[in-house]
Amino acid sequence: MTLIKSISGIRGTIGGKSGDALTPTDIVKFTAAFGYLIKQNQTDCKIVVGRDARISGEMVNSLVCGTLMGLGIDVIDLGLSTTPTVEMAVVMEGAQGGIILTASHNPKQWNALKLLNHKGEFISDEFGKEVLSIADSDRIEFAEVDKLGKRTEDNSYIQKHIDAILAIDLVDVESIKAKKFKVVVDAVNSTGGIAIPMLLKALGVNDIIELYCTPDGKFPHNPEPLPENLTAISGEVKRNNADLGIVVDPDVDRLALVSEDGSMFGEEYTLVSIADYVLNNTSEEKLTRLGYQKNTVSNLSSTRALRDVTEKAGGSYSASAVGEVNVVKMMKDTNAVIGGEGNGGVIFPELHYGRDSMIGVALFLSHLAKTGKICSMLRASYPDYTIAKKKIELTPEINIDLLLKQVKDKYKKQPINEVDGLKIEFDKEWVHLRRSNTEPIIRIYAESQSENTANSLAEKLISDMKQFIKGE
Repeated sequence: MTLIKSISGIRGTIGGKSGDALTPTDIVKFTAAFGYLIKQNQTDCKIVVGRDARISGEMVNSLVCGTLMGLGIDVIDLGLSTTPTVEMAVVMEGAQGGIILTASHNPKQWNALKLLNHKGEFISDEFGKEVLSIADSDRIEFAEVDKLGKRTEDNSYIQKHIDAILAIDLVDVESIKAKKFKVVVDAVNSTGGIAIPMLLKALGVNDIIELYCTPDGKFPHNPEPLPENLTAISGEVKRNNADLGIVVDPDVDRLALVSEDGSMFGEEYTLVSIADYVLNNTSEEKLTRLGYQKNTVSNLSSTRALRDVTEKAGGSYSASAVGEVNVVKMMKDTNAVIGGEGNGGVIFPELHYGRDSMIGVALFLSHLAKTGKICSMLRASYPDYTIAKKKIELTPEINIDLLLKQVKDKYKKQPINEVDGLKIEFDKEWVHLRRSNTEPIIRIYAESQSENTANSLAEKLISDMKQFIKGE
């Protein structure tokens, strides 16, 4: 049994003892803390709640909505929804916050409370710490019977989300319609099975093969959209001579694509390709009008290919610390027109500041239609990098800060970034070392245009650290 309390939310496995897992007691406790803080100094308070389709969702939703009502907070319950849809609904409703009930790509035994502020964005580090502190205090007071909150069900927001996407001028519905794309969708039996086919039909895609689109939470494979989990859709794309495969995770904030030959387009290249389209099809007049610049942002562990396409388009690239909240902050600081993470997370601020597979699908299909290329040809048009992901396990007594300093000193002649761990650049190659917050390990990410070189670079840093540990 597992319970992980972090600044951005609470996640854990269902069942077990309170404090050791995500039990009903823990769900109420942390929901009450969040609601209590949101309600401070508010005469009227409203919070939007939505969930993915995992099996525990209905139970968690009842507890969360009931707790908020008990605090005197009105609840707008979207029911089965997506993470980006809830984020947009918070703003559309003028709500003071939001809670998304999803454990994202975690297996079915997991669930979580993801916490949003009034902008529909993940709460700050400071606010998250307050939530954790209040949850362990006795300060929370519930409302008297005449002041209980009301719950309103509203299942219209996926359509509202789609309508907002269709209003984006870069979404070229006519070009998409003209191509008559055949698309296979793997929504891992969660809410993407509702949202993605609805979106495709609105975009003029009528030849849709639905694979695992029944939103019953019975995940047919590991729900993280990695190549090893996507063999079924790869086969379906080839068998049906489809133009494209679309894969989303249970809460629809990560987008992976499968080319017409069944090969993986690559989660890292979801953002790269969409950014390429946005950068080269957004006028200077529009950038000025909306307050953006031809800039992009991804996190330090994402592919260099985004930097390459950005600079080729005459823009500037920035790298943030890992984590969506950090990407969003840097996007705002640099007025970036697009950004995201290399796990298939696309953030398009003209719509909202959150990872959103749905706007990703609309922009990618527009790009694919207007280039006239097949999917594999489009992928081949981008710089080809490979990221190796490794880790080194350490004993608890090892001083990780000292170890990273020793690595930094050894490579001090190379460009170094210490925003999040230690990133060292070697021309067009890089290695990123990040310590785990939960266990004594260092994660190592290395990128090169050669898979062998990426693996060798990661192993070289592991060897360096082992030598430092031995005192050599």
